[in-house]
Amino acid sequence: MAMSLNHYLVLGALLFTIGVVGIFLNRRNVILIMMSIELILLAVNINFVAFSRFMNHVDGQIITFFVLTVAAAEAAIGLAILVAFFRNRSTIDVEEIDSMKG
Repeated sequence: MAMSLNHYLVLGALLFTIGVVGIFLNRRNVILIMMSIELILLAVNINFVAFSRFMNHVDGQIITFFVLTVAAAEAAIGLAILVAFFRNRSTIDVEEIDSMKG
């Protein structure tokens, strides 16, 4: 059985839904929120690559590299901010992040 475009789109939709549900159900843990954002970006990448493959264009694959670059930068900067916040406050609770003073 060959994989059709619908299979890839369903997989992308499932990953996107899991990411959105992860963000809305977990409002206290920053690391799980960041993991949910990464799932959403992964779902978008799967859709880009699937459309690129089935339409015989490389545009979607090129855009995927840019999205992966942005996702890696987001993860690195987000984790750096979390480490700095944890060193100052000894917690990574989302409720306390809004109380930062510069």
